Amino acid sequence: MITVHHLETSRSQRVLWLLEELGVPYELKIYQRDKTTRLAPPELKKIHPLGKSPVITDGGEVIAESAAIIEYLVETYGARASGDLAHLQPAPGTPEYRQCRFWMHYAEGSLMNWLVMKLVFMTIPTQPMPFFVKPIARALCGKVQDKVIDPNVATALAFMEEHLGRHTWFAGEHLTMADFQMSFAVEAALSRASTAGNCPRLQAYRQRMEARPAYQRGIAKGGPVVMGAA
Repeated sequence: MITVHHLETSRSQRVLWLLEELGVPYELKIYQRDKTTRLAPPELKKIHPLGKSPVITDGGEVIAESAAIIEYLVETYGARASGDLAHLQPAPGTPEYRQCRFWMHYAEGSLMNWLVMKLVFMTIPTQPMPFFVKPIARALCGKVQDKVIDPNVATALAFMEEHLGRHTWFAGEHLTMADFQMSFAVEAALSRASTAGNCPRLQAYRQRMEARPAYQRGIAKGGPVVMGAA
């Protein structure tokens, strides 16, 4: 039996969505964030040395990192998938395969770096500090966001918006692994980016994703996806 070690409002929500789509039985163990730091609790280090989520156990296997988990689940349990799940792993050498690989890497390798920085610099001014420091922290964090973070997030959203003008899903016309990997980043981007209102295609993509019954079942079990809305 697969066990998903799930941290609230975290990347592991996309693992629940995939398992619900595949119809694979699993046990869900939910961990709460520290109320002050919002970090994962130390209990997760008992599962994997990094102490991060997502992480799954399957028999004797302990697998961390979202992309590795998604690939493992599709390779192990997705071979018999049919219908709109038949293309979860596109055939090697096809344009869909190359697109799938790109978005699998882009989600965490590029996009989430900026979105995490956005969340951090939004959060710093809200932390306890001497009253005379707070205006300085607020000004510095605002400048970093205006000059560095927000332009890169806006570029990323424009890139995805243009891409989704030519494709229904991230790798083409079919749902693939890339959509599960990108799902958290899309939710975070639309939650935190000031230009999210200028992205109707990305908004429509999120609506297609959230309309899927398996996605809704995952949310019902694991809770909301993101924190720190702008």
